[in-house]
This record gives sequence, C-alpha cells and structure tokens, in this order.
Amino acid sequence: MTKAITPQRLRRFNIIAGFLHLTQGLAVLALSKEFLLPVSGSYLSFNPATQSLEPATKVLFDLSLPLLIAVFLFICAAAHFSVATIFNKQYNAHLAKGINIARWVEYSFSASIMIVAIALLVGIYDLMSLLMLFGLVAIMNLLGWVMEVHNQTTKKTSWLSYWIGCLAGAIPWVVIAFVLWLGANNGSEAPAFVYGIFVSIFLFFNCFALNMVLQYKKVGPWKNYLYGELTYIILSLVAKSLLAWQVFAGTLRP
Repeated sequence: MTKAITPQRLRRFNIIAGFLHLTQGLAVLALSKEFLLPVSGSYLSFNPATQSLEPATKVLFDLSLPLLIAVFLFICAAAHFSVATIFNKQYNAHLAKGINIARWVEYSFSASIMIVAIALLVGIYDLMSLLMLFGLVAIMNLLGWVMEVHNQTTKKTSWLSYWIGCLAGAIPWVVIAFVLWLGANNGSEAPAFVYGIFVSIFLFFNCFALNMVLQYKKVGPWKNYLYGELTYIILSLVAKSLLAWQVFAGTLRP
C-alpha cells in the first residue's frame, strides 16, 4: 500500500480534497441562516460616582459564523488546489525532502480560525482573547514547519519544536475547557453539540500530532513520508468537515 502512494496519486487526492472543501464552504454559505456573534473589547472606564476605574466592555463588531466556517474551508481548498497545480513541482520537491511548507502555512490559518470558531461558541467574545488563541494555534502549526526544516540538519530527530508546539497548542483547549466548566458551574451549561465539537475536534487535533510522531518514528507504513502526507490530507478533510457540519447542525440550520 505504501509503494502505491506516489506524487501523482497525492496530486489527485489534493484535487479531490480541494473540491470537497470548496463545495462544503459554498454549501455552508448557501444553506445557513444568518448567525452573528458579538466581538467585544474590554477597557478601564472612570466612574465619576465612585471615583474609581472599573472594567467596561464594548461590542466592536458582529462576526458572521457561517462566513467564518466557510473561510477556513476555502483556505483549505485554495491550499490543495495550489499544491496540485501551480506549486506542484515545489510541493513534490519538498515532499522528497520530508517537508511540506504549504501544509503548515495553511494549517496556521485554517486551524487557527477553527479554534476561534469554537471559542466563540463557548462564549469567548473578547477580541484580544480571540487573537491570542488564534496566535497560539498558528504558532503551534508553524513550529511543525520548523520541526521539518530543523531535522533536515540533524542526525537524530530533535523534538524541541514539537514539544513547544504541543504546549502552545494545548493552551487554547485549556482556556476553552475552563470557560465550559465555568458556565456549567454557574448554571449556564453549553448546548450538547458544543461539547461534541470540543471533544471531537480536540481528538482530531491530537491525531495530527500523533501522525507526526509516527512519521518521525517511521512506524509501519509511515516509513514512507508520503503515507504521512496522505494521512494529513484525510485528517484535515475529516476534521474540518466535522466541525463545519456540527456547527451547522447546532446553530446554522434555518
């Protein structure tokens, strides 16, 4: 099976994945009702009555959840189409070295938007908090790029960037879990579908990390880097599709 995974087959898989992401993004936009969430900013406001500074919150803008979901699907589609067409030569050359720059750049945007969507669903509306969550997941994925580039120059696999990336990627899940717990502990439990999203996407995020370990440990078919690449394509498609349609079923159905 491993020998059958060739650059030509990966190109076909990328084209198929691109069309599936694109189709789903268009479907989400076409089928969803409008669903706006307030993105706010916090600051200190002077209260003349008490002569003290007090925390204040202001809604900065409303964010369309259907558009947010569609955006990460469109980003994935664009990445798959680009590596299958105009950047296919560079893509194959990088794969031969055990590197896929396009993957990590795409994930740094798409996975980061996914975590923002999940954060919004649990009630994190503060713009700076959302930006920090976005940034942490982006850093986690860019460290995957660092991992692959750095290990081009080492005789023994260095896991430093991997573990730093895991730490960065774990923090958003801790934050989201705390907000879920806080709400439930104060009589405002999130809907069941939100817990389903939290558990399922958390598990899928960890599958990406496991795939990298299996690649570098060269376990079974993962001895072939292309097998791990195919696994990344499948994991990405399933995880993003799962999030999109769980959100649609829970909040966006007309």
